[in-house]
Amino acid sequence: RGKSVAVTDLAEFDFSKVQIGLFSAGGSISAEFAPRAGAAGCVVIDNTSHFRQEEDIPLVVPEVNPEALAGYTRRNIIANPNCSTIQMLVALKPIYDAVGIERINVATYQAVSGTGKEAIEELASQTARLLNGQEARCEVYPRQIAFNALPHIDTFQDNGYTREEMKMVWETR
Repeated sequence: RGKSVAVTDLAEFDFSKVQIGLFSAGGSISAEFAPRAGAAGCVVIDNTSHFRQEEDIPLVVPEVNPEALAGYTRRNIIANPNCSTIQMLVALKPIYDAVGIERINVATYQAVSGTGKEAIEELASQTARLLNGQEARCEVYPRQIAFNALPHIDTFQDNGYTREEMKMVWETR
């Protein structure tokens, strides 16, 4: 809005100059820079999956387990679960508190964009081809994604579930 904004190379950024850092640029970036930021006194809120399974980093959904924030000072890093897990937990917490929950069955429908640029391009290409009476070409997904819903997200694990499905189990701790 008519103002210049200074952009600094992350490798040269002085994290001691900021109180809070929001990290959402991918797990490899968080792995490299979040510990540096935390050590410099910056409180890191990490939106990637990189720290979610580390015991000494709290996995927090404020509406569900705000007390977990107490443990953030060990490394100055706070992790949050993936988006599907957060929504599920916020909705289920009042029910759990009132009557308990023994088991849930969950279905999520994820955007193609979550798979990346190649998947978006494949969706666009398949859509154009199908609308022009041509056969869809599948390279990113095992089946046609245009005008379709696939029971497939991320890679399949040995237990038959996908990694994305297992994240909901692992991150509900």
